[in-house]
Amino acid sequence: MSNEHDISVKVIDRRRWAQEKEAGASAATPPASLKPTYVEELERQLAEKDRQLQDTLTKYRQASHEFDEARARMRKEIARDAERSRRDVLAGLLEIVDNLERAIDAARRAGTAEVLLQGVELVRQQFLSKLEGLGVKLIEADGRPFDPLVHEAVTTVPAADASQDGLVVGVVRPGYRIGDDVLRPALVAVAKAMTSAAP
Repeated sequence: MSNEHDISVKVIDRRRWAQEKEAGASAATPPASLKPTYVEELERQLAEKDRQLQDTLTKYRQASHEFDEARARMRKEIARDAERSRRDVLAGLLEIVDNLERAIDAARRAGTAEVLLQGVELVRQQFLSKLEGLGVKLIEADGRPFDPLVHEAVTTVPAADASQDGLVVGVVRPGYRIGDDVLRPALVAVAKAMTSAAP
């Protein structure tokens, strides 16, 4: 019997209920993945990157919302400051109106125009000093060379002599600056030298 070899026999059960039982048993244990390990690693890295992207988008949306809220707060504060400044300016102008009323009352009591003129002149000076405190300054024009950046010529008049050519000889309406900018140009009359025509 030494010539006999062990022969392995494999039996396949072809009965349907046995096959269903084997299929149920294999369903209970998860099948091994058929994907290569490097593909599984790439999918894991992709899932991690997706999670990081979602976290970053959430942080961006929060930061954007906070920025919008901060901008809205800043706009409200700027509007509040502008309103406060406007009220301060108007309160200063009301002092000038009070002084005008005092000048008119003093002129009525005195019965002369001289008192009214002095009172109005004082109020004018007070008003100009208030404007100067706000950065508004009078543009000097009379007797100065015409400058189109700060003067606006409304008329020309014959110059008395050639040295007056191009000089401002009259101010129709004063002009004002605020800082380096022209708030309102001065309306002026400019001297123009007359050339005699040859016969």
